[in-house]
Amino acid sequence: MSDKPLNDEDFTELDADQAEANAEHGLDSHPGDDLAPLDAVIAERDEWKDRALRVAAEMENLKRRSETQQNDARAFAIQRFAKDLLGVADNLERALMAAPKDADGPAAGLVTGLELTQKSLLQAFETNGLKRVAPQPGDAFDPHLHQAMMEQPSDTVPGGAVLQTMQAGFELFGRTVRPAMVVVAAKGSGGASSGGGNPYAAAPASGQTFDGKA
Repeated sequence: MSDKPLNDEDFTELDADQAEANAEHGLDSHPGDDLAPLDAVIAERDEWKDRALRVAAEMENLKRRSETQQNDARAFAIQRFAKDLLGVADNLERALMAAPKDADGPAAGLVTGLELTQKSLLQAFETNGLKRVAPQPGDAFDPHLHQAMMEQPSDTVPGGAVLQTMQAGFELFGRTVRPAMVVVAAKGSGGASSGGGNPYAAAPASGQTFDGKA
């Protein structure tokens, strides 16, 4: 090995050799410069991903608004006609309630015909979005769907709950066309009041009618 000291030219030559070797192995003397294009690609990817998520959210909101508008248009178109048919449904129900339970012969055929007619009518209602509302004893009172006509004491139904349905109601696409007329159990009925207390604690005495519509 030569003892001759290295000068600036020797160091320059060594740097050039090192740079050439790095280039052959895919390296660079400034590695940070190689990551700049990758960072730009990642940033662009994130930007397009954010745009795609925003567009998807806007499309979902547009879909919901469109469905709501379509339901409103359908409800407006058939609401008046539906109200006119509610009287027919009421008359059929009254006829069935008055029909003899043990009828036979021609009377039994008439009752069966009324039942089939009522079933077909209610199916037609539901197909067009008009649903029957007839709460059962013990169901929670819903001021949006039910109208309390009176309250009575009960041994089985808790206070504030529905005791009896006097007339079925109907709703159209989630909107009340006619509330169900119900009898509500009086405060203290059923041995315990319903959760949160009886909502009719200040109502008139038993047997007196009042409007409980929302």
